[in-house]
Amino acid sequence: MRRPPMLALLVAFTVLPLALPWLVSRIGARAFYVAAALPLVAFAHTLWLTPAVQSGDVPFESYDWIPALGIRLSLRMDTLSWLLTLVVTGVGALVMLYCRWYFRGKSEGLGQFSAVLLAFAGAMYGLVLTDDLVVLVMLWEVTSILSYLLIGFYHRRAGSRRAALQALIVTTLGGLVMLIGVVLMVVDTGTSSISAILAEAPTGPVIDAALILLLVGALSKSAIFPFHFWLPGAMAAPTPVSAYLHAAAMVKAGIYLIARLAPVFAVAEPWRPIVISLGVFTMLLGGVQALREADLKRILAFGTVSQLGFLTVVLGFGTQAAALAGLALLLAHALFKSALFLVVGVIDRQLSTRDIGELSGIGRQAPVMAIVSFVAVASMAGVIPTIGFAAKEGALAALLAEAEGGSVWAWVALVGVSLGAVLTMAYGCRFLWGAFWTKRTATGEKAEPTAWPDPPIGFLAAPVILSAVTIAAGLSASLLDPLLQPYAQTAPLATPELDGTGYAAHLALWHGFEPALWISLATLAAGFVVFLATRAWTARMRMLPFTAGDVYNTIIRGIARLSVITTTATQRGSLPVYVGTIFVVFVAAEGTALLAGIGTWQERVDLFQTPMQLVAAPIMIVAGMIAVRARKRYTGVVLVSVTGLGMALLFATSGAPDLALTQILVETVTLIAFALVLRRIPARMGEHNASVWPVARAVLAVAVGATMAAVAVVATAAREARPISEAFPDLAYQLGHGKNTVNVALVDLRGWDTMGELSVLILAATGVASLVFVTHRADTLSTMTSLMPRSRTRVRRPLVETDDGPQPRTSGTGHQPQAWLVGGQRVKPENRSILLEVIVRVLFHTIIVVSLYLLFAGHNLPGGGFAGGLVAGMALVMRYVAGGRYELGAAAPADAGRLLGIGMTLAVGCAVVPLLFGLPPLKSAFFEVELPVVGHLEFVTSTIFDVGVYLVVIGLVLDVLRSLGAEVDRQSQALRQQQAAQPEVRA
Repeated sequence: MRRPPMLALLVAFTVLPLALPWLVSRIGARAFYVAAALPLVAFAHTLWLTPAVQSGDVPFESYDWIPALGIRLSLRMDTLSWLLTLVVTGVGALVMLYCRWYFRGKSEGLGQFSAVLLAFAGAMYGLVLTDDLVVLVMLWEVTSILSYLLIGFYHRRAGSRRAALQALIVTTLGGLVMLIGVVLMVVDTGTSSISAILAEAPTGPVIDAALILLLVGALSKSAIFPFHFWLPGAMAAPTPVSAYLHAAAMVKAGIYLIARLAPVFAVAEPWRPIVISLGVFTMLLGGVQALREADLKRILAFGTVSQLGFLTVVLGFGTQAAALAGLALLLAHALFKSALFLVVGVIDRQLSTRDIGELSGIGRQAPVMAIVSFVAVASMAGVIPTIGFAAKEGALAALLAEAEGGSVWAWVALVGVSLGAVLTMAYGCRFLWGAFWTKRTATGEKAEPTAWPDPPIGFLAAPVILSAVTIAAGLSASLLDPLLQPYAQTAPLATPELDGTGYAAHLALWHGFEPALWISLATLAAGFVVFLATRAWTARMRMLPFTAGDVYNTIIRGIARLSVITTTATQRGSLPVYVGTIFVVFVAAEGTALLAGIGTWQERVDLFQTPMQLVAAPIMIVAGMIAVRARKRYTGVVLVSVTGLGMALLFATSGAPDLALTQILVETVTLIAFALVLRRIPARMGEHNASVWPVARAVLAVAVGATMAAVAVVATAAREARPISEAFPDLAYQLGHGKNTVNVALVDLRGWDTMGELSVLILAATGVASLVFVTHRADTLSTMTSLMPRSRTRVRRPLVETDDGPQPRTSGTGHQPQAWLVGGQRVKPENRSILLEVIVRVLFHTIIVVSLYLLFAGHNLPGGGFAGGLVAGMALVMRYVAGGRYELGAAAPADAGRLLGIGMTLAVGCAVVPLLFGLPPLKSAFFEVELPVVGHLEFVTSTIFDVGVYLVVIGLVLDVLRSLGAEVDRQSQALRQQQAAQPEVRA
């Protein structure tokens, strides 16, 4: 029978979240029912695969994602992945059903929250199933980003924002360190397949280094010391997030990676010292801190830290008995800790407090919730008949057996885990006492019971189910044993260097009166005593004189101060200093390289290649020399443009019409941009700040010119092999189906370069706008025309300013001139040019058509998206020059940011879509068809990429016009109005 594909479920986890915001806007919090359906289906599918997993017929699916790098979307469900998938999907479905009641009556931000929560479930689903290390790292970072959004859900609160950023920084940095380990592992083994690496069991110093780096990522993700501090801070998130991410899912990612590697690599030299020492310390540190807390959620948070240390020790030990107990403990922890977090969510939602000092007598008023909590805490502490008891006893027995065999690290683990279990019992009792017990006042009298409004029955459904499963799993521990044994059997029976052969452990609720049972009972009794003894003075308990959070904050403050010092020293606010620094470094670096190569140069210098160079070069040189002596800024800009136009002339006469066309358009647009900027700075150079060090500037300029000339001479003569560009004409026609080699190279052969250039253009547009727009980044140009009259009033009578905005003139006699442009009516009469308005109106649409022609003809003729976009931008420049910012708004009633975004999306889509068909990125497809009237028609998909370039360039020009043009106009007008109003205020 054919199995339903796991990849299809992964795709569904990617697609369905996109629809949730719309669904939430329609039906509110009930949309969580729909969100819960997908993880519920995945849970049922995983249960359906249980027989195959148990029999060893491991379900495996693979799809070539990036064949050139050997990266595959491969999903493999063995016993470990099977259990984690059940946890991720099962608890995820319950948490989403719980969200329906937790967010009842709320709507702000709920659509995004539901989408991100479901997407996170999908990322975890893929993470625990993937068999590719590189894909695992990708999903690892996706979970970090999504958890950042979930933790920072209450984004108006500074604490939530800080906690989200802290979690993101810690887990992301850990993930980047882990990425280095993955690279070392893949390079050393020659494969990124996890199952293949484990089957090979490689060893050596490179593998040891890779394991250390992988452990850094795992420990940071699972909040193990010294990375533990981000988890309690993440309690600023809504309680469903804490129950899912910080109890069942996200923090299990690091534990999963340790469990995945431990059966093979636990014998590696650096493994156990790191895993056991940090795991034991984390368990003790978290337990002590949990006893100091008065907030129910923070008690559970530090308790989670402690339990994660427990899981790290047991699953990381790497023997069969420890692996079996660790897997059962992982299941138990997901059940009891999720249930407890959900209970705290109910208390918080009903009473708006989690402070144990404000809660009294809740247990008698909410017996169901109290029973659920008692069961969960009993499992956490290891009380029979819960699954936690079976797991804890199995872990103690496994460590005891290894310790008796002579393993030092087993003794460390056994003693540490036993002390940690004492603290677990203590803070478990503290939680129950704080949440449900009747407190006493300072005088010893019973406090008044806290008024308890009964929650909806659906609100308690999820924690009740989790507690019921906790009991059921404990009673059926012997039935779980054969399901978990396949994973345990991947580990050695005992530590290889020990004399003992170990023992074959089995999961069961009762093993008789063995030593592990007595240790477990002793920890329960001692833990209760510790709770009673420390209830009054827990605030003074501390293992370290400082916290890891203090260290983190100190580092962050240090980085901030260092950045201020660096910025103060280097960012002086002087453009000449910046440019001079760049040029000095250039001359020093390139000059050193040139001097070092003296004697090996193969310079080949010609006086000229074409007669036009003898004409253009002197003009360019003379223009440059005059520009140096120019005292007016605009004169200097025009003279500099002469050199650019001279380059265009050289391109045109050297067989490069594309470059010539682009150079002319770039020089024109640049000249206009400079003209817009020059309106706000003094016309003459040196009016406010005179130029300093003219001799030093001249020397530096000569040095830069000489260095650049030497680089050009040496570089052009240094080629030894034939240039690859010689094959471009043939490749352009054979691969890109175009005769314009330049354009085909830009959008096909070297499309990645163009993709990077588009990104730079978008960043440049954003940077320019950010410098000009002080209070907002919104594009308001298109809204300007809402004030303009329409229909006949626009062309018959000019406008005058009134209190209600611009209105047609209603008085006066005689024939009034018609308005050729809408925005022209807002230009002062002395600044208007009717001739210019008429020309612009006549030519605008023609120029747009020409730009479209250049766009679509560019594949075979001079042109392309860049040139076409510049031509369309020039049309917008004409509209702005003729009619001002209102006319620009009428000509381009679209947000510049949207044009930039759509253009980049089209370009990225051309890179991504081929991957879906197993092709390399940016691989173009060619279509041709014979049409009855049109004839033979050809289309290459790289044209879509060119359309993206076209839109990005238009967006860039529009952004420059609206920032340096329209916004500067608005600011100037506001300044004039303010200055005009000042005399009236004085009067």
